[in-house]
Amino acid sequence: MNKVDIKNLSLEELESFLHGLGKEKYRARQIFKWIYQKNIIDFDQMTNLSKDFRNDLSTRAYVSALKPEIEESSSDGTRKYLFRLEDNACVESVLIPDEDRNTLCVSSQVGCAMGCGFCLTGSFSLERDLTCAEIVNQVCAVKNTHEIRNIVFMGMGEPLSNLENVVKAIKILISPDGMQFSNRRVTVSTSGLLPEMEQLGNLVTVNLAVSLNATTDEQRDRLMPINRKYPLRELLAACGKFPLPSRRMITFEYVLIGGINDSLDDAKRFVKLIHGIPSKVNLIPFNEFEGCSYKSPDQSAIDRFHKYLLDKNITVITRTSRGGDISAACGQLKGKLERRKTSA
Repeated sequence: MNKVDIKNLSLEELESFLHGLGKEKYRARQIFKWIYQKNIIDFDQMTNLSKDFRNDLSTRAYVSALKPEIEESSSDGTRKYLFRLEDNACVESVLIPDEDRNTLCVSSQVGCAMGCGFCLTGSFSLERDLTCAEIVNQVCAVKNTHEIRNIVFMGMGEPLSNLENVVKAIKILISPDGMQFSNRRVTVSTSGLLPEMEQLGNLVTVNLAVSLNATTDEQRDRLMPINRKYPLRELLAACGKFPLPSRRMITFEYVLIGGINDSLDDAKRFVKLIHGIPSKVNLIPFNEFEGCSYKSPDQSAIDRFHKYLLDKNITVITRTSRGGDISAACGQLKGKLERRKTSA
């Protein structure tokens, strides 16, 4: 008999599983609280369940967990984790401190199929989607040792390409019987998969971040191949329709690449593109990495772009580089490990 991993089940699915064992629905909430609030993964320690019930569960199910294979700590407090999965694949998570409000960036796929030229993860082909358990376990593993305030699906992979498991994981993260994160503290970042964006908005209430990174279709086609399928006009129309609770905004992420998309004309077009959409902007100066021809922008270009948006009353933050001394950009730690294997 193949055992069921409880962390791959939503609360409703666990209720259905237990119903098949002749157990009451409320038992699912008890088990969820043991796992996600008390970090107990051994059925024998779930003391409000009968011994016979615990024994029955042990023969039919288990609770998975992840431990970092590699953990690196930066001088600025950023921590990078490499997790090895059951099939020997690897994914990364990054914990970013910000005024005692730690944000954890989690991965949703092994590799990525989007092929964005400025992204190191894009140099790894897509191997597979992560299961719900593998997504949630990244959070559980880090939460064991560090407080987490915010969760961002912005690690390896395109979250909306793995929509079913990402949504299931989100429901566990925000469930009162699960990990109890406020949905205001959960953000899903996407390169712009429009049908899946609409589905996400219909299935769960979370924050949305959209990787824009260009102000013309010609630019974005070059930087992000997904634009050939869903060009800027369609993407921004979908952003305008995305269901947002009161006073929430879409975050537009814009990676500034030297000589490519960092001009004052780009800033002017950017303002026109997002006009009318409740939004804030994260400007992210590109960090160069080995094998990529793109260059970091000059500080003057960063300042000019930032000031133009600010002068147009747009909420904008220029993100400073974090964890530069520990390979904190997505894919760098995995890439380092792969290079070690190749040279061994």
